[in-house]
Amino acid sequence: MPLTINFELTDKDLEHFSRAMGKARDMAEGKSNQEVVQGAIELLETAQKSNPPQFVKDRLLMLDTLIAMIRDEGWALSEDDAQHVRSALTYFSVPGDAIPDHVPVLGFLDDAIMIELCARELRHEIDAYADFIEYRQGEAERRGLKPEAVGRADWLDSRREELQERMRRRRGGREAGSGFGTGYGSSSGYGAPSTSYTGGWRPGLFKFG
Repeated sequence: MPLTINFELTDKDLEHFSRAMGKARDMAEGKSNQEVVQGAIELLETAQKSNPPQFVKDRLLMLDTLIAMIRDEGWALSEDDAQHVRSALTYFSVPGDAIPDHVPVLGFLDDAIMIELCARELRHEIDAYADFIEYRQGEAERRGLKPEAVGRADWLDSRREELQERMRRRRGGREAGSGFGTGYGSSSGYGAPSTSYTGGWRPGLFKFG
């Protein structure tokens, strides 16, 4: 019989995760961008082997989205835009979880919460990328192509530029705030991620059914 548990993160709780992110960034100083992304990939692969609860699986899908955004040749983020995503991935590239990952059921709970907070901070980036995935999938099928073989096709340029400009514009308005949870209300509101994140091909690693 399944059990549903809802909980709320207070401002003090959010400050804890904000400090943890700051500490992780200090520890990751000197790491290459590739090392940061690889650390997130290793967490994702380890978590998939542990058969975590659905709450964690949903957040791992978000982490997979962030990794795919960096790896996607067609999305082709600029260095500045990619840095916003890598900055969020930094937490997952250093040791020091509040809950050791080997603890059954709860081992990835703190990682899942941090993924959720990072995804909310990067919601405009994720929304733009989800729209790009959907557009590429539809256009590739219309042209009789496989989306994974499209790469940086010329016919993607205008849509990609439009979506990334939208992303930057919305992000610019967001950055006036600071800290996790800004503008999200008092409830953590952990819902399942949008199905649009997996509505088309992307260079992801996610293998949960």
